[in-house]
Amino acid sequence: MTIELIAVVAIGVCLLIGAFFMFVGVIGMLKFNDSMTRLHAPTKVSTMGVGALLLASFIHSYTFGDGSLIQLLVMGFLFVTAPISANFFGKVNLHHGSCEPPPKPIQDETWATLNVPEADREIVVQEDA
Repeated sequence: MTIELIAVVAIGVCLLIGAFFMFVGVIGMLKFNDSMTRLHAPTKVSTMGVGALLLASFIHSYTFGDGSLIQLLVMGFLFVTAPISANFFGKVNLHHGSCEPPPKPIQDETWATLNVPEADREIVVQEDA
């Protein structure tokens, strides 16, 4: 077996894995009911599906071309930013009240993202009105 044949098989496997995760993500976006559960689908798709597609591109560029590290940089950026953006989307949904708030912690009065200092409570009430 030559290295090119092994690379072609690895590229094919990565493309199939990436396409599978993309397909599952699209189904999740269509089938989930509310915004918080719908948030799960694109974050998993971006990390696993696009990561597998970029890995296939990386293998192809090093086997049949000059090689490039751009795919690895994009994967690293994607793996760092996807959880952060999902966290911000979740917080926005909580603050707008479009989903149920999580249960209160046992030993704490307020949940961290919904904790508003006393000095700012009047501002928050005015913005909501």
